[in-house]
Amino acid sequence: MNKTFSGTGQYVASSELMSAVNIAVTLEKPLLVKGEPGTGKTMLAQAVAQALGKQLIIWNVKSTTKAQDGLYVYDVVQRLYDSQFGAHGVDDIARYIKLGKLGEAFQSPEQVVLLIDEIDKADLEFPNDLLWELDQMEFYIPETRETIRAKQRPIVIITSNAEKELPDAFLRRCIFHYIEFPGQEQMERILRVHFDHLEEDLLRQAMAAFYWLRELRGIDKKPSTSELVDWLRALAAGGVKPSRIQKEFPFAGVLLKKDKDLRTLRDAR
Repeated sequence: MNKTFSGTGQYVASSELMSAVNIAVTLEKPLLVKGEPGTGKTMLAQAVAQALGKQLIIWNVKSTTKAQDGLYVYDVVQRLYDSQFGAHGVDDIARYIKLGKLGEAFQSPEQVVLLIDEIDKADLEFPNDLLWELDQMEFYIPETRETIRAKQRPIVIITSNAEKELPDAFLRRCIFHYIEFPGQEQMERILRVHFDHLEEDLLRQAMAAFYWLRELRGIDKKPSTSELVDWLRALAAGGVKPSRIQKEFPFAGVLLKKDKDLRTLRDAR
């Protein structure tokens, strides 16, 4: 099986990103990926799993997520409920232990790709609480006195939107890569993945307007790749002539999502 990541037909990766993935796989270290929204951080894990022929397990991190949630959960409430109603097997605590996403990755007989998505949404202790598990690839369940060890070391990809700084101790254990926003040449390759056919003049005018807008002073939320894809679909569906694009910016609300940014665009035209 191919062990080298070189992108997929649906995911256009830079050579630097491909190298970072392959180094992380070789060194068996988590790959921490940062970049502004819309640069394909989450989709990277999907592409790596597809390219390497591996199962993808996704751990979506929220503000309330604790590291323990990814290891296992002991459903003490269900056990108490069962004991009150005389359910069979209530003395078997293992029945009430449910593995989290990290636990699932450890228990898999085949190597998997584990995505820990948007790690910076959780509190500052969250990354530190995972140091031992990510280093040693094991954790202990005191309720059952059982140690869960990884049968195959997973390929771990961690994304961050840089909402808060991550601890140095955690950063030292990761391979780091920042995904730069695509330049026009790479963006064109990405767009051609999403569209079977694009009128060349429409593509050229839309991209010129899009990159001009991203550089416009005063724009708070710069439009992302996914918003450019949606805008092109809207332009094509609306039958907009390419000559109108930079003059009128039709369907600007597909690109800009804040009143202030729409006003900034109107004032600049």
